[in-house]
Parts: sequence; C-alpha cells; structure tokens
Amino acid sequence: MLSNVLLLSDTGFKIYISFCYIFLVLTFIAALITVIIILFQKSNSDGIQGITASSETFFGKNKGRSIESKLKKWSWILLGVIAALSIVLYILQIMMQA
Repeated sequence: MLSNVLLLSDTGFKIYISFCYIFLVLTFIAALITVIIILFQKSNSDGIQGITASSETFFGKNKGRSIESKLKKWSWILLGVIAALSIVLYILQIMMQA
C-alpha cells in the first residue's frame, strides 16, 4: 500500500532514496568508529608482555580499567546503533517492495 503511494509520486521516491542513503552513511560511520574503538582496546591476553616483568601501580591499573570499560561500553552502544540502523533500512526496503 505504502509503496504504491510512494511510487506514484516522484517526490516520494526521492525521499525514500534519500533516507536510504542517510541510513547507509550513518551505518558506515558507526561501523568505522566501532572498528577504531575496538582497535584502541587492550587485548585480554598478555602475549609477549607476560614474559617481561611489568609492575603497575594501583592507580595505573584502575585508570586503565576505567578507560577500557568506557571503550567497551561505547563499542556495545555503537554496535547497537549499527543493528538498529540496519533493521530500519531493511524495514524501509520491505515497505517499498510490498
């Protein structure tokens, strides 16, 4: 029903295309920021650093954990944004095909 109304008018189709482009660009930006944030996170395994004896102070450990927890929280938020944008884009495409 909605697709017939939108396809009959040229402006409706232009609005649909513009929404699709906006959601695609927002999804791409959120994915790019998510990749950058995940690359900034510290690895869970010690790797080669486990061989060397590194002494961290109590304050240094807590500072790292708070930054690490903020990065982890923002990565989950951005992944939720990517999922929501993808679902909205999918629903828009289904509405146009119906």
